[in-house]
Amino acid sequence: MTKVTHPIQPEKKLADAANLLTDTPDSEGSRPVVYEHFGFRQLLAESGVDHLHGILIMRLTKMCAGAYDRILGERMRNEEISLPQWRILNQLYLEELNGQDTLSPTDLARRQRLSKNTISAHLRALEKLRFINRRQHPNDLRAFRIRLTTGGRDLVRSSTPGHFEFLNELVAQLSPEECEMLQELLLKLVESLQRKQDENSTV
Repeated sequence: MTKVTHPIQPEKKLADAANLLTDTPDSEGSRPVVYEHFGFRQLLAESGVDHLHGILIMRLTKMCAGAYDRILGERMRNEEISLPQWRILNQLYLEELNGQDTLSPTDLARRQRLSKNTISAHLRALEKLRFINRRQHPNDLRAFRIRLTTGGRDLVRSSTPGHFEFLNELVAQLSPEECEMLQELLLKLVESLQRKQDENSTV
């Protein structure tokens, strides 16, 4: 591996953007403090690492997702259901539109990337509010299928347009062309990550 003698300099705009979202910026507020630590940069440089695009992009995408969850969660603080519960109802509604009117708790947990215990707690709350109901699986009496009630369906229909309008406001600083470009780049990144995940699973 070729040794790099010049110090690593991360893209300043990316680093500055990361600091806008982090709760612990460095004292100068210019870039993440870990990248300014000489020993850290020297270690990477001696190993042949001459840029930090990977860690900066991953950090920024994670921060965007975290900021989105916090903002939307705060917006829904006074609503009847929480953000994860709203997502569950939306998942069930989308499945209905695709011709599948029920899902198992396991399917919901996988698609929402939640643990079985967490999904069970959310489903109990939604059932208590009468937004969903459970039905025994016709071929397995120990299993259940989850289905939207009329109340749950009405809630999704009434709340979703407002939520999507709010999400559009969050990216209003980007032009339509920039939004399309960003979507294409993120899709490309997701596909790359998926390929890497598939490669690791076959090892």
